[in-house]
Amino acid sequence: MTEMESIAYDVVVLGAGPVGENVADRTRAAGLSTAIVESELVGGECSYWACMPSKALLRPVIARADARRLPGLSGAVQGPLDTPAVLARRDDFTSHWKDDGQVRWVEAIGADLYRGHGRLAGPRTVTVTGTDGSVRTLTARHAVAVSTGTRALLPDLPGLAEVKPWTSREATSAKAAPGRLIVVGGGVVATEMATAWQALGSQVTVLVRGKGLLPRMEPFAGELVAEALTDAGVEVRTGTAVESVTRENGTVVVVTAAGDRIEADEILFATGRVPQTDDIGLDTVGLEPVGWLPVDDSLRVTGTDWLYAVGDVNHRALLTHQGKYQARIAGDAIAARAAGDPVRTEPWGPHTATADHHAVPQVVFTDPEAAAVGLSLAEAEQAGYRVRAVDVEFSSVAGASLYGDGFKGRARMVVDLDDEVLRGVTFVGPGVGELIHSATVAVAGQVPVSRLWHAVPSYPTISEVWLRLLETYRG
Repeated sequence: MTEMESIAYDVVVLGAGPVGENVADRTRAAGLSTAIVESELVGGECSYWACMPSKALLRPVIARADARRLPGLSGAVQGPLDTPAVLARRDDFTSHWKDDGQVRWVEAIGADLYRGHGRLAGPRTVTVTGTDGSVRTLTARHAVAVSTGTRALLPDLPGLAEVKPWTSREATSAKAAPGRLIVVGGGVVATEMATAWQALGSQVTVLVRGKGLLPRMEPFAGELVAEALTDAGVEVRTGTAVESVTRENGTVVVVTAAGDRIEADEILFATGRVPQTDDIGLDTVGLEPVGWLPVDDSLRVTGTDWLYAVGDVNHRALLTHQGKYQARIAGDAIAARAAGDPVRTEPWGPHTATADHHAVPQVVFTDPEAAAVGLSLAEAEQAGYRVRAVDVEFSSVAGASLYGDGFKGRARMVVDLDDEVLRGVTFVGPGVGELIHSATVAVAGQVPVSRLWHAVPSYPTISEVWLRLLETYRG
């Protein structure tokens, strides 16, 4: 190992995924010299193994489902998807797992990229070990931002490593559809990948330990998605725990806690995420050597005045778009502190990630789509709000009927009866992902229900569901 030069920057960012890139973008915009360190591909999990490839796999699936709801078109789209063409388009969206374009973007904003493993080596100090064994020491005058993200959590099952299970990475980058696929889990990755690979030709079985799918959303979301998956040919087994997994002559064999034996060609474990903080030197700055990093609302790590944890590693909201939001907040807070300017910590201020607590949006790209922002009814009640849930079926909306025959879905808004604002909104149905930003504006903006009555939805669009919700609430 060769010791090389020490270089000083205003800011050092660990991790060049979307979150780290956005931190660097904001600090560079403020005129701060910035280094960004990446051990894999610039662009991170989202660009190569999560958001982009998964949605590229799902888009043809959803488009075909929508076309099948339209007389005059449905007959032309009854055949199977062209799986090689879908996978080829997926490969295009991942830039064939090459990061040249994202490297050029980093260079364009004026940040310096260091490839290698970045590790804290004391306050405001980062060492970068390159693949050739060389070591560079980077020092930060103002801040170090940890944006190293998460990796898939695998259960503690004997011999699992020898089975070579899929995680989300293998599920989004596979070169062919397996004949039979077992999906373990009931969350977003599980439901989206079950949707995609069933449509691409796999026989899919979903094993869910709990009572249903999408447990973090309103119960009807998981119910409608499970019904649609079953109709598509997926076998969904709830209340099913995996006791053991082996691979026998190439075949995956699962034995459940009930003693059932299930065989498949591949198995995907979509059972959670863990932070990638176990080898970044947290112990050198007095922190626990592994685990999630608690932060304040400016994303500064608790107990420090220079270390920030942005994105998944702080466990506030494991979503790319929310991590990028945090990055904008953190970058601006770093810049303000560096300049000696006031840091505005009031709720919804420019240096406060208030939306993490009240207005986190998410879309699950299944068929039907499930989209939600803010609190579910159960979460709002648990938080102590006096609320009322207002439910509407999309069958009452003319725009939904025009969108496709048999359009099935439901909308819910959770109304705070004391403040008369929305605490949460959930939509389930074809194409509803494009509705969720209107709900996000209403929740984040704390728009009074009385004012929403004057926000007139265009006719005939699916967004007229807002009028149906408000009419139901007003009575």
